[in-house]
Amino acid sequence: MKLFIAGLDTETNTFSPMQTGLEAFRENLIAYGDATSRPLTCCSSQLSVWRKAAQEKAWCVVESLCAVAEPGGRTTRAVYESFRATILGDLKAAMPVEAVMLALHGACVAEGYDDVEGDLLEHVRGVVGPNVPVAAELDLHCHITDRMLANATMIATYKEYPHTDIEEVAGQLFRLVERTLAGEVRPAMGVYDCRMINTFHPHRAPLRGIVDRMKAVEGQDGVLSVSFGHGFPWGDVEDVGAKMLVVTDNDPEKAARTARSFGREIFDAREEMRGDYLGIDAALDRAIAAKSGPIVLADVSDNAGGGAPGDSTFILRRIIERGIEDVATCLYWDPIAVRMCREAGEGATLALRIGGKVGPASGDPLDLSVTVRRVASGITQRFGPTPLGIGDAVWVSVGNVDIVLNTVRTQTFHPECMTALGLDPAQKKIVVVKSSNHFRAGFEPIAREILYVSAPGALQPSFEELAFTKLKRPYWPRVANPFEG
Repeated sequence: MKLFIAGLDTETNTFSPMQTGLEAFRENLIAYGDATSRPLTCCSSQLSVWRKAAQEKAWCVVESLCAVAEPGGRTTRAVYESFRATILGDLKAAMPVEAVMLALHGACVAEGYDDVEGDLLEHVRGVVGPNVPVAAELDLHCHITDRMLANATMIATYKEYPHTDIEEVAGQLFRLVERTLAGEVRPAMGVYDCRMINTFHPHRAPLRGIVDRMKAVEGQDGVLSVSFGHGFPWGDVEDVGAKMLVVTDNDPEKAARTARSFGREIFDAREEMRGDYLGIDAALDRAIAAKSGPIVLADVSDNAGGGAPGDSTFILRRIIERGIEDVATCLYWDPIAVRMCREAGEGATLALRIGGKVGPASGDPLDLSVTVRRVASGITQRFGPTPLGIGDAVWVSVGNVDIVLNTVRTQTFHPECMTALGLDPAQKKIVVVKSSNHFRAGFEPIAREILYVSAPGALQPSFEELAFTKLKRPYWPRVANPFEG
């Protein structure tokens, strides 16, 4: 058996001012056939699972490109077409292959390509023909399109957010490919459009119970896989929105029925799934009033993991203006400020301009007198089991407000991005993190309470107000019931 594996992973916020070009991928990962022998990312970890499982069965593995970029604006046409050409060239050279497995995101948009994953799958299918199994693992914040479904044999998404099950789903998908090759199953997919655009949180009811039931039916009565594609709300594409996807053993009608059953359950619970977002001052008031901390405030609007710049100053400005102390906040993408602090050295006090550099979504820069507490390189923070680098980092203080600045644009995943600098967020009354939900895996164990803050920024959680131009069907919450009429 010969297995071909490749990965292409970035999430596109079409409203973001950040263009995603070659440098964005270089900063994260571009590996031409050797990603599984390097430090792993959320994308290459899937390839590693597949390579190891295949080699245990003495299969031949052909590993092609694995390219990963932090979410941002549209990927440039030249970069995507170059990556596609590399993958297809490697695939043609490897032919014949018995199966193809791709680690993709599902919400990548490039210049001229609203459905990058569908385009790539279609080209792969054109090379291998109609009978070779083509499997894709997607981030749950994906757009599930007809083009993807027409060209993949099976698709599965992660079920957890934070994404703690990436490698688990990769293993499940490999076993389905193995069973397909053995003739034990014949995958058939069914999808249901929930007509919802929202940020969904599987850690809390009612979605927690639904996800648990999704897992429970897998492997039962011909149901092979159940995936809830949350959708990525900040992608202005025709297929934006939440969808349920089910894979069965040669029973497309059952796949459609099962997808509809789970999808309707999610739709019927829509009002319970509305996000609870506070304004900046309301969140700060609540944190101040708490008897003890840490009270963790999530700056969801400046989450680099959703394509935001990661350098907004709106919440920090109010903290400084109100004289609030006993605060730690991270991560602020500001390579210029990091360089100035590195030049000044630990213990130095200097005038520093922080943040507000990319555009209006970043707010205005803050001019502060800071003391440099620590300068470091090589710091990582865990994303599931995978350590991810944050580049060079500095810890600076303004009175009793501690700020972490860094050079690699990324969201806050874990307290390690602070503790590695000697800053312990568990000892702070208020902790502000730039993240939408991934931070929970690391910060929930130390948090007295978690509050979600809707500050100005590139990821506004007012989903009924998003300026879509390509979505043609009605959706909740823009309309109360998009299925009526």
